Amino acid sequence: MIREFFYLQKSDRKVILTLLLVIVIALGVFFIMGGENEEEVSQQDSLARTAYYDVAPRQVERFAFDPNTADSTQLLRLGLQSWQVRNIYKYRAAGGVYRKKEDFARLYGLTVKQYRELEPYIHISDDYLPASSLLKHERRGYRDGADTVRKRHASIPSEHRYQPKISAGETVVLNMADTTLLKTVPGIGPYFARKIVQYGERLGGYVSVDQLDEIEDFPLDAKNFLVVADPAPRKLNVNKLSLNELKRHPYINFYQARAITDYRRLHGSIHSLQDLRLSKDFPPEAITRLEPYVEY
Repeated sequence: MIREFFYLQKSDRKVILTLLLVIVIALGVFFIMGGENEEEVSQQDSLARTAYYDVAPRQVERFAFDPNTADSTQLLRLGLQSWQVRNIYKYRAAGGVYRKKEDFARLYGLTVKQYRELEPYIHISDDYLPASSLLKHERRGYRDGADTVRKRHASIPSEHRYQPKISAGETVVLNMADTTLLKTVPGIGPYFARKIVQYGERLGGYVSVDQLDEIEDFPLDAKNFLVVADPAPRKLNVNKLSLNELKRHPYINFYQARAITDYRRLHGSIHSLQDLRLSKDFPPEAITRLEPYVEY
């Protein structure tokens, strides 16, 4: 065929070469443009996914708060964006103080709609008011104003009312606190206050603050404000309780309860948890954490 090709007239050979060149150029352009389009589509998909996750709906709560003391967890729960929370922290770190509700409206990026929704829940502590306002309130009948504030506060559901937080250096006795007192600890709201009380009931009382690590997603910084004083946990008599009664305790699972009842059946009364150390269900760490909760 090559030999026949060169026997063609010169004009025919030029036409054929021109057509081949056009085809090669067209294929090259097709592959180049197609690759760029695929890359562009990929980038658009990536941006779309990023935008979706950035604006993914977050459950917004409404409760009373002081912008001078509210922590990041509370501010995010109110529906503020993470960058807005950072701006609040920077403002406070630089010595800024929110002295009235309108000051919070200056937060960068806060819309009129957001401010109107949050405004009834903003409660500025008297500690942040100018000292000169004390005389002013006395002259204008501060008592009447305080009654108005209390009435407005009473109109907010009790679970949303502002809980003043304790300061650094102050502590709450964990094994004696109820949910109201626990909610004064920074980082602890109604949810974790209930969880702490409920888990303490299941345990029979706390003997160490570190037991809070056993509550899922518990805010570790809150442990700095909690102490355990004179622990007196409720005891389990391991020689009298049935298998079902034993396994109700968080530190005793089904297999451990069965090991206890099997030991009693085969060897008699248990005099120490060390009697169970040969059981594979009672490693040393299980014995150590259960020891404060048993009697014989």
